[in-house]
Amino acid sequence: MNRINPLYLGLFFIVLIIFISFKLSSSKSELTELKEAYKESLKLSTELSSLKKVYTKKVNLASLRSVSVVQKRTETGATLSSVSMSFKELNSLMSRILNGAYNITGLKIKKLSATKVSLYLEIKW
Repeated sequence: MNRINPLYLGLFFIVLIIFISFKLSSSKSELTELKEAYKESLKLSTELSSLKKVYTKKVNLASLRSVSVVQKRTETGATLSSVSMSFKELNSLMSRILNGAYNITGLKIKKLSATKVSLYLEIKW
């Protein structure tokens, strides 16, 4: 009775190998799921960083210094307004804004005379 039966040892090792292989296969499946989640979060982070770069660009008004363009910035967007500007200046401003990736929520252009317009533009990000 002091001896351990070799069949019990063999059965114990077989059960141990089955248990370890089961744990290994479940760990492999968890690893593949985590890799996929990492790839997805990496893609999302690069997309968000590129969107942040696009939406945080400042509208450059260097050529429009002579025109009274009032620019107000908030955390959620910016507002551009002008009481009187020429069509050429409006065209220059709109070509910059419409060629960029901005979320325009409000745009009002009113013709004042044959060469002058007023502008109200709301950009959200």
